[in-house]
Amino acid sequence: MQRRSFNQAALGTALGATLASPALAQTGPIRIGVLTDMSGQFSDQSGEGAVTAVRMAVQDFGGQVLGLPIEVVVADHQNRPDVAVTRAREWYDRNDVHLIANLINSAVALAVAGVARERNRIAIVNGSGSSRITNEGCTPNSIHYAYDTVALARGTANALLRDGKTSWFFLTADYAFGHALESDTIEVVRAAGGRVAGTVRYPVESADLSSFLLRAQGSGAQVVAIAGSGTVFINAVKAAHEFGLRRRQTVVGLLTWLPDVHALGLQVAQGMVLTNGFYWDRDDATRAWAQRFFAIRNRMPHMGDAGDYSSTMHYLNAVRAVGSLDTAAIMARMRDTPINDFFATNGRIRIDGRMVHDMYVYEVKRPEESRRAWDYYKLRATIPGEEAYRPLSQSACPLVQRG
Repeated sequence: MQRRSFNQAALGTALGATLASPALAQTGPIRIGVLTDMSGQFSDQSGEGAVTAVRMAVQDFGGQVLGLPIEVVVADHQNRPDVAVTRAREWYDRNDVHLIANLINSAVALAVAGVARERNRIAIVNGSGSSRITNEGCTPNSIHYAYDTVALARGTANALLRDGKTSWFFLTADYAFGHALESDTIEVVRAAGGRVAGTVRYPVESADLSSFLLRAQGSGAQVVAIAGSGTVFINAVKAAHEFGLRRRQTVVGLLTWLPDVHALGLQVAQGMVLTNGFYWDRDDATRAWAQRFFAIRNRMPHMGDAGDYSSTMHYLNAVRAVGSLDTAAIMARMRDTPINDFFATNGRIRIDGRMVHDMYVYEVKRPEESRRAWDYYKLRATIPGEEAYRPLSQSACPLVQRG
């Protein structure tokens, strides 16, 4: 193998550092990129809602920072990691994008987090859930904000296990998020003495899960757990209702978004147990922000929307406090500053990028319990942040220092 000279190596290192660092003299707008699903099966859980939330944060912040205007740019990653990586590189390298937000679809989020590290910019994940993002996939440039699969598993699985639901069958979306959600939930089930009656993985773009549901029905498991999201999840719950699974089995969505319940209707969704990081009707502060969001989008916000707003505001406050666009300094400031807003109380960002905050276990109301539009949830339990997420002592993140 041919060796490069010291000067060649030093030059290559210097050029790499130049390409990876923020512009030394920013003269144009500071841009935040919302990279999300604008048209596919996760667009109701992200898409225009994510864009609205980020734009609300920029407007509430005042529309400028460091004496420069803030612009929000938007792109549809089409649920393809290759498309997302290409756009992320273009934004970071040529378009003065310093933060990429939302990143629904865990395969996309993991890929873009890697680009953020390469380019020494920042990625904040709200749409995606895979716990890999802050475990073996962690980077010093990425933050996982609203929720993850460990928190979802601990909340929902423990609630049902306490109800005596000890045998489980998993219908799992065959991509990074589904795999992580299945794995993290199975860990909780087995730790509590439960058993897994079976698992089946379905293609993420499946139009019909009927054959998979019949296998779940035939398993005799007490719980049929759907480890997936989007329109496929909604269609699966509807089909389970039509097949009568819920007369003998508990059907649970391990990730259930508020728009999913709205699409299903309370007649179908009633009684479902779910875990969330935010509910619009939790308190006066959540209701006030939600009404503003509703005035724009004509639907109530979910935890991804609220997380996109909160994390964008946290980022902009850090930029202002640091007084520059230095990535390391901004990340350090975000980690050092507690998050206290309508989304989280005393939230904090750990070295692995996990934003630790309380999570909530809800049960979907019966139709007669709902008092008004979007009044869907009743609280079953609050999970303190320190209990909701994987502790650093169990982390595979290479940034975590161990004694």
